[in-house]
Amino acid sequence: MIARRSPTRALGYKLFYRLPLGIRRRLVRLAVPKYIVGAVTLVRDAEAAEPGRILLLRQPPGKGWTLPAGLLQRREAPVVGAARELHEETGIALPLERFQPAVPNAVVHLKGWVDMVFEVRVPASTTELAVDGAEVYEAAWHRLDDLPRLTTATARLLAHYGIGPLAAEPGPADVRPPT
Repeated sequence: MIARRSPTRALGYKLFYRLPLGIRRRLVRLAVPKYIVGAVTLVRDAEAAEPGRILLLRQPPGKGWTLPAGLLQRREAPVVGAARELHEETGIALPLERFQPAVPNAVVHLKGWVDMVFEVRVPASTTELAVDGAEVYEAAWHRLDDLPRLTTATARLLAHYGIGPLAAEPGPADVRPPT
């Protein structure tokens, strides 16, 4: 079936594409939703027996544990942001090749932000953790079957990877994988 085009809509597009590129970009930025983009690293213990362990952080206000994460800087590649945040928050410095995109790599949250998620594996027994005590109070390894209290955002994010208290529960649309 061929859809009939609206003459008003066709005229609108014709006028839009006659505008200079810079003006078209500004109009699009005004009209489309805006998202805050962050980079998250899921750090797994390379030595842990099943079910495995992940590195979690306790940050202010300290009411739950989180993953190493932060906002991307302007024009920063997501993997670079993930590596930078991991190093700033935990002291773990790794080459970019060690960061693998998680599946899913991008998690779009209903509240207007997108997390670009990467995974790395490091041996916990030889990986030295260093926190600053201001941005991060504590960093520790936790078994996947015995996680501490997580922040709501962290629990929802981990559910996308089958981890944590929300992994098996039906929940809001941003927790369930698409069907």
